[in-house]
Amino acid sequence: MGTSVLSLRIDQELLQRLRHQAAKRGMSVQDYVVRTLIRDDFDQRFQAAVEETERFYGSPDPGDEGQDQVRPSAGIR
Repeated sequence: MGTSVLSLRIDQELLQRLRHQAAKRGMSVQDYVVRTLIRDDFDQRFQAAVEETERFYGSPDPGDEGQDQVRPSAGIR
C-alpha cells in the first residue's frame, strides 16, 4: 500500500486539542488524526453495509417491536 502526503491548515486551538488527545493516548498528533480518520471511514462503510442489508431484507415492521428479532442496525446510531 502506497502513502501520500496530506497537508492541513488548522487553527491553534484545534491543534492544541489534538495534541492533548494524542498525548492522553501516547500517540503523535499525526497517528491520532490518521486513526480517527480510519475509524470514521470504517463507521461510514459499516453504516452503508447495514443500510444495504436492510434494503435487501426489508426494514422491520413497526408492529413487530415486541417480538424477539435482531435487526442489522441494532446498536448503531
